[in-house]
Amino acid sequence: MLEKSKQLTAMQRMFLEQATTQPLSFYEVVWNEPGERMRVWEVLIGGETEVIERSGSRHLRPGDLLFAQIWHQPELAVFGSSAPICIPPSHKIEVIKLRKKLKRRIGKQNRYLAPHDLLRYADLIRATYLDIWDRLLAPPVLCNTDGDPLLFHTLTFRIESAAAAFDALAPLAVGHSREELLDDAELSDDGNLRKLDIDWIKEGNRKFKTWDNTILGHIKISEGRVIAEVNSENRAKRMRKEIEKRLGTMATHESTLAQTLEQMRKNTPRDAEEAELHEAKMEALLADPEARKFLQATMQKQVETWVHQKIPALGGRTPLEAVRDPDGKEMVEALLLDWERRDERDVSPNQIRPDISALRRRLNLAPQAS
Repeated sequence: MLEKSKQLTAMQRMFLEQATTQPLSFYEVVWNEPGERMRVWEVLIGGETEVIERSGSRHLRPGDLLFAQIWHQPELAVFGSSAPICIPPSHKIEVIKLRKKLKRRIGKQNRYLAPHDLLRYADLIRATYLDIWDRLLAPPVLCNTDGDPLLFHTLTFRIESAAAAFDALAPLAVGHSREELLDDAELSDDGNLRKLDIDWIKEGNRKFKTWDNTILGHIKISEGRVIAEVNSENRAKRMRKEIEKRLGTMATHESTLAQTLEQMRKNTPRDAEEAELHEAKMEALLADPEARKFLQATMQKQVETWVHQKIPALGGRTPLEAVRDPDGKEMVEALLLDWERRDERDVSPNQIRPDISALRRRLNLAPQAS
């Protein structure tokens, strides 16, 4: 501006001034006219603005977040700068937590957040954006129902007697009698146990309250061997402890093999015909109206227990507890919108999907606009 002041128009000077004085912030898309304009809500200090935006508005949807700077002139507003990523609704929770932190910092001044506060805390705001960026680029972490990261373990034990191993380990299959378990056993000609598979089962499930039980692992008993399979490090430790406690000197631990999901897929490739047959069976099952109705009802029953679960993203509160304050309500709405977005990715004509509107009604939230 100093070097070229005589060559600049009034609009150019206005935009250059705003480029150095307007804060960067998080904006949520309220509505969008692709290729033309959008209305956005400033998440940190509030207020809506209609922004002229051509290319950037083509792929945005209500609920998406942008990290950007708005330049104003008397009759229009534009994004002067904008981060090159669209932030999905679920990450709005981090922005709401940032807003609460900023409000606490100015709380003693008995006033609301203002644009100059966003300039004052620009580094903190930028750090929040960069944290979100890192999380978006990080690969997803898959967990079991205990919340443990998935890591498949195969534990191998040498045993003296398959029958003795069965007698000791049968109680791990909670809810099944010895007779039921032996129905699928392979016996030798003289009636001795040769081979048997049983599940390691516990009653209930702390994550899904409607579940009667949870399968924690699988145990294969054969002549001279017990092979146990579980899907996390914690369960592997518990399984080894259970087997060694129940079998004592009758079992000797030989090895424990740990594999990631990707390694397991490579090491146990599924036959293409088998996979195709499995997919066809599932499609046929879902095409049956009665089966679909049953599966839909079962899924919905499980989904609706979500409102009673303690959610880490909500600070350990349940959704029913979180919606009692404005910030918590906003966080729950962001999670539900993200859930609906993920369900849209399944394009199978027979795919069953949870009814998220039922959760909204349960939480007294307004229905999601079309």
